[in-house]
Amino acid sequence: MSKTFVLGHKNPDTDSICSAISYAYLKNEIGMDVEPIRLGELNNETLYALEQFNFEHPRLVTRVAAEVSQVILVDHNERQQSAEDIDDVQVIEVIDHHRIANFETTDPLYFRAEPVGCTATILLKLFKEHGVAVPANVAGLMLSAIISDSLLFKSPTCTEQDIQAARELAELAGVDAAEYGLAMLKAGADLSNKTLEDLMSLDSKEFEAGAHHFEVAQVNAIGVDDVISRQKELEVLMEQVIAKKGLSLFVFVVTDILNNDSVGIVLGEQSGIIESAFKSSVIDNRVLLPGVVSRKKQIVPVITEALS
Repeated sequence: MSKTFVLGHKNPDTDSICSAISYAYLKNEIGMDVEPIRLGELNNETLYALEQFNFEHPRLVTRVAAEVSQVILVDHNERQQSAEDIDDVQVIEVIDHHRIANFETTDPLYFRAEPVGCTATILLKLFKEHGVAVPANVAGLMLSAIISDSLLFKSPTCTEQDIQAARELAELAGVDAAEYGLAMLKAGADLSNKTLEDLMSLDSKEFEAGAHHFEVAQVNAIGVDDVISRQKELEVLMEQVIAKKGLSLFVFVVTDILNNDSVGIVLGEQSGIIESAFKSSVIDNRVLLPGVVSRKKQIVPVITEALS
């Protein structure tokens, strides 16, 4: 049997990387030849998790068809978020917790999508269904993914299933979820070694709504002032991305992980929809988003509805 890649989305976050590694472990345990890969650079939060649980960085691969004929997608299903040549390989599985859009295959596949806060929550079920024990270090990665996606259980995307899974995984990993989680989030919110170009691509996803193509980038920080103070420089970079990709809208969101509020910088020909969509004034291309922390649940659906 030839090798299969397991991959998360472009500009990978902690869930994409940790779920790829964890699911690859499970698939190898049940007899497949699987390698977890990444489609982009690792952020500080993910680096912290990998170091804490002694995992090597997955190999960076942007074009997959030269090495494999089959892939498994985790933490995404929209094709524009996947490998550049995703149409040249067979997608045999998808494990995801996002909306389903722009996705079709020529062959049947295993598709597992559940309305939970994190892919790793679904993976824990799969470990149990296959009767495979979760090793302590893999449990630590899966816990890291849940903490990241749920902002330590504060995000509106977090479900009781995520909380219960985190409890089980913390016990298996031998860590205190609250203590470890805060340390991991703080590591991720340290942007001191990041350029503005880094911030633009750390965790950015493209979406489609009707005839419109839009992108939402999000960075977590402790306080938003350091990033927002460089808004004019960010806008120059955003305009370049808009022109290069033909975007109707680009929203750059800075989320304060301590206060659970966000500020958005919005540009593009459809930026006028933001004010009415979020019921918040846009002043100098900036919008305040109190209580908004989740791109998946609080930002993308609102923009999609406004653009459709």
